[in-house]
Amino acid sequence: MPDERGSADELEVRYYPNLIGRLYLISLEDVMGRNGVNALLNLAGTRHLVNNYPPNNLKREFPFSDLSAISKATETMYGPRGARGMELRAGRYAFNLGLKEFGPLLGMADLALKLMPMTMKMKIVLNATAQTFDRFSDQPSHVEERKGQFLYIIDKCPICWGRKSERPVGHLAQGILEEALTWVTGGHSFRIEQTECQGMGCDRCIFAIDKDPID
Repeated sequence: MPDERGSADELEVRYYPNLIGRLYLISLEDVMGRNGVNALLNLAGTRHLVNNYPPNNLKREFPFSDLSAISKATETMYGPRGARGMELRAGRYAFNLGLKEFGPLLGMADLALKLMPMTMKMKIVLNATAQTFDRFSDQPSHVEERKGQFLYIIDKCPICWGRKSERPVGHLAQGILEEALTWVTGGHSFRIEQTECQGMGCDRCIFAIDKDPID
């Protein structure tokens, strides 16, 4: 069995902005209801967040350790399969709830996007998503490209923070990517596979995204 805690990252403190922490909790509430979220927060040892979500601002005050603890508690409460479904849905909801609002801050205009080829749209929204986290949080992220695929790379993953797992756990991030791509391409879906996970001992979390839609 893997250890419950990570290694050197335990000693480092990294943060999301309050807004992203708030969107995460509101998106979970949409999936499991307020009472379900309160039970989850108690199980995660984050009781300070019960009926006390982070404020709607960009101050970096929502620690990675809280998000990791909540994600791990979701798996404890619902099992790996149930947690995966919930976090995918929460990630999609979080993107629609507000993450796409970061687009204008990064120069991503709707009108210009509509005129571009699909692969270019994908590249732009993936880069904009990575830049959002890179600019507004302590989560360094970037995008690489290879034949037939994009690679979305998270160098310091909050979901894996201080956490060990036998399987990839980046479902929340995957849900955000799924919805970002569906939004920018006008409803198409794409195959996304997490090929590396820091929770499993990898150096980075990597999501391989096929350029061709599956629908």
